Amino acid sequence: MNAFLAPNDYKSPLKPIWCPGCGDYGVLQALYRALSAVGRPPHEIAFISGIGCSSRIPGYTTAYGFNTLHGRALPIAQGVKLANPDLLVIVAGGDGDGFSIGGGHVPHVIRRNVDLTYLVMDNQVYGLTKGQLSPTSPRGLKTVTSPMGSLEQPINPLLTVLAYGAGFVAQATPADMPGMTALIEEAIRYPGFSFVNIQSPCITFGEEDQQLKAHKARMKPLASLGHDPANQLAALDLARAYGTELYTGVFYRNPSPPPTYDALVRQRQVELQKGEPRSRSRVLDGYLKA
Repeated sequence: MNAFLAPNDYKSPLKPIWCPGCGDYGVLQALYRALSAVGRPPHEIAFISGIGCSSRIPGYTTAYGFNTLHGRALPIAQGVKLANPDLLVIVAGGDGDGFSIGGGHVPHVIRRNVDLTYLVMDNQVYGLTKGQLSPTSPRGLKTVTSPMGSLEQPINPLLTVLAYGAGFVAQATPADMPGMTALIEEAIRYPGFSFVNIQSPCITFGEEDQQLKAHKARMKPLASLGHDPANQLAALDLARAYGTELYTGVFYRNPSPPPTYDALVRQRQVELQKGEPRSRSRVLDGYLKA
């Protein structure tokens, strides 16, 4: 049993440099609190991120951190988990990082069911690179790359991961810090791939109706609506309202989680170790015959 770890035990000396009022400050504080509740020490945790404002998070923690290439956080996180299955692996990124250049990696981490938690800070815009359209920008949004309004239909992150078969899907907002903290903790504890879409407003380039004050007025906790997180069809139906309604809470939690990919890999390794030892020459012969 580990000694009690306070939220500040996960806080690094590096000072966050987000714009004042950015939703990512709230996400970071919720992370500290969730990790304190989980109780895993920093040296047993690895934060993996891509590129963007939200991807700075690994540097603000005392855990292991790896700031990777744009859109490549998920495959690298899978490698980390397979190399050291005992690590708690958390991936942090934005909507552009995760559903544009990195979108092709999403279905594969879900189908493998690697035991990691993916936190996407969704602000519907590219904040770090001065406010261009992102994959989740609403149609009609005027930005520096769409001065007359976007012509594109946005990606629905919730519907996307649900359709691919994710076992844990939730949505949060920094406008509800206790709720967001609880969701992140629950996602970390889920035995398999978990996804939390966090509506984290961009104070500099975001729309006024997408800021925290507006979130507080608009958000509708799923628990208050009587939603059953075990009902996948109901979750899919609710997820369709992305962009029009701000539902918060757990959309779907698989009541019978399948085995994780990392657990299956470890099982295979044990099985192979029980067999006859294979020399290097025999392994090479197998490749040559193929």
